[in-house]
Amino acid sequence: MINENWAYVAAVINVVGTITYVVDMFRGRARPNRVTWGVLSIAPIIAFASMLSQGVSLAQSIVTFSVGFSPLIIFVASFFVKYPAWQIKRFDIGCGLLSIVGLLLWWLTGDGNVAIVFSILADGLAFLPTLVKSYFHPETESPWTFFASEIATVLGLFTITKWNFEHFGFQAYIFVSNLLAILLIYFKLGLVLSPPKGPKIGRVR
Repeated sequence: MINENWAYVAAVINVVGTITYVVDMFRGRARPNRVTWGVLSIAPIIAFASMLSQGVSLAQSIVTFSVGFSPLIIFVASFFVKYPAWQIKRFDIGCGLLSIVGLLLWWLTGDGNVAIVFSILADGLAFLPTLVKSYFHPETESPWTFFASEIATVLGLFTITKWNFEHFGFQAYIFVSNLLAILLIYFKLGLVLSPPKGPKIGRVR
């Protein structure tokens, strides 16, 4: 294990990766799904609060916070770019609503570990529309944000000194979700597995 202060470095790396995504948005290279990035800013912050409530140190939970803060930056920035955002469809709305249900279940339970489980569920459902978009249209996403987040997550995992669910559960999920995004966007795994016959690129009118 490495010193837990490396987690602060990991959080900074995460934010830097987010800045690259925002730059690509302003250049028209990235077209964010607002359902994904809006809800993604909520679930990790809930997990962060749950970790703190169970005695996890700030250093070992700061990466989880940065995972929530970064999507918030992207969500807000999406309203200031001149290029049209990705069109929100029924599937996106359905995932967003289910994600919110997961957050409400956390609120009703009030249990720390249960909160983390529902945060993972909510985050995953919110991220699903972007994964689907990345499968069919990897050119509309920026992979560097996910590379940076993956590096940050690995650093965060190496700072863990107590391997129980409240310490590593959410970060382990982030590691897997980032890996899927990298495979779909950078390596265009979706286009390799399926013919490029996805739906037309949507635009907000």
